[in-house]
Amino acid sequence: MVDRVMARLVPERLHVRYLQGVDPKVPNTPRYCTLTHSDSTGELFLTVGPNYEVNQVSGLYTRLMRDEVLVELRTPPDGLRLDVYCHVSGGLVFGRAGWRYSIFRSELPLVLEAIRYGDRGIVESDPNLDQVPIIVRALQVIRFKIQQVREMGHIGRLSDLIIT
Repeated sequence: MVDRVMARLVPERLHVRYLQGVDPKVPNTPRYCTLTHSDSTGELFLTVGPNYEVNQVSGLYTRLMRDEVLVELRTPPDGLRLDVYCHVSGGLVFGRAGWRYSIFRSELPLVLEAIRYGDRGIVESDPNLDQVPIIVRALQVIRFKIQQVREMGHIGRLSDLIIT
């Protein structure tokens, strides 16, 4: 379960961009979020679109560091849910997958808080979305093939991530 007291996110450091085909107030599914960050500035970059923002994760820095987060709001047969995928493979420069996985686990509250806060317009237009379960998986990818998936499972609901 995610801590209810969220004080890690600095909203001024979160930059949100909506791609064509996605309305910030309409909870269309599937809805994809791509989250990256800058180690040097601490800024977070969230892009919301009808697909993942491939350009955001294919730059040299991101390919070297490999610490992006991909999120999908989708409607499988068992109901609406938020699937979160964290790339923990270890970059060409910095750290092995196991070590990066432990960092990701400690930063998970910030990641989820950034997604909830950054795309909060859909919850404001449909408060029932706050009850959507969050399912988290950490992916280890080697040579463009998924080698390992670490299921963290159901870790809470969007309502656990409300910033006061």
